[in-house]
Amino acid sequence: MTPPLYASKDNRQAVLRFAPSPNGPLHRGHALSVWLNAQVAQRLKGRLLLRIEDIDPVRSRPEHIETIEETLAWLGVAYERPVRRQSHFMAEYVQAFETLTARGVVYPCFCTRTEIEAAIQEKGEGWPSDPDGSPLYPQTCRALTSQEVATRLANGDKPQWRLDCAKAMALTGPLTWTSFDPETLATTTHQARPERWGDVVLVRKDTPTSYHLSVVVDDAIQGITHIVRGMDLEAATDIHRLVQALLGLPQPLYWHHPLINGPDGKKLAKSKASDSLAVEREAGLTRSALLEDFRRAGVLMDAENSQPQA
Repeated sequence: MTPPLYASKDNRQAVLRFAPSPNGPLHRGHALSVWLNAQVAQRLKGRLLLRIEDIDPVRSRPEHIETIEETLAWLGVAYERPVRRQSHFMAEYVQAFETLTARGVVYPCFCTRTEIEAAIQEKGEGWPSDPDGSPLYPQTCRALTSQEVATRLANGDKPQWRLDCAKAMALTGPLTWTSFDPETLATTTHQARPERWGDVVLVRKDTPTSYHLSVVVDDAIQGITHIVRGMDLEAATDIHRLVQALLGLPQPLYWHHPLINGPDGKKLAKSKASDSLAVEREAGLTRSALLEDFRRAGVLMDAENSQPQA
């Protein structure tokens, strides 16, 4: 099978991306992330892309896409067009998944959430969790025989597909990923530990991909060289590095920036209307006031040397 047309590994120009999901209103954390992406892109004399990660067929909404673009205009952040929408490129994710299938590192999982919770309870206390705090999948379906899988599929059972992490790591061997300092551009090598995530889902039941698969494929296709995103996604880099290695994709450099917490000290959430930029703007928040808040919090780069143009 012909592999997807990934961007050239020899592309020397820096390419960054802001990649929100249109499943709720943007908040200060999103504003910080896109502003930092714009700052780094300017410092590196590179390009900034906007990618809409709308693979969720239930929660993604067109009105949220419009709000994203309007908010970036309000912030004064320029990006290239056309904007990539993941929902328009499912065939590319299917092709990548078929490559992983041919390598024998994925398996179907027919478990419901209730069945997984019950299986974990049977394991007793001390069952490990992933870096996000969710219990690891107990690998219930990894032991299914090919005949059992064929029977389930013939009966109309629709599976999600999981990465066999142990088998994948045996193929790739030890892996590392590289972070960069946005001020000095110095790099640091980190050991990847994808086993912390267990057998993650790569293809969901309701759509032929997942966040982990589509984000890796898109970054390669778009030639992303530098990924600037929040600290809450730093641990996910382990899985992304593993999928990159399995698909033979280039490695971007990463900077995981500090997060912005709400008044309650907790991480901002799209589900909380009070956290949204729209609500803050209606109350009188201006762009300059928002950036000043970021500067006072010490989360922006040197504004004098790296200031995106409004």
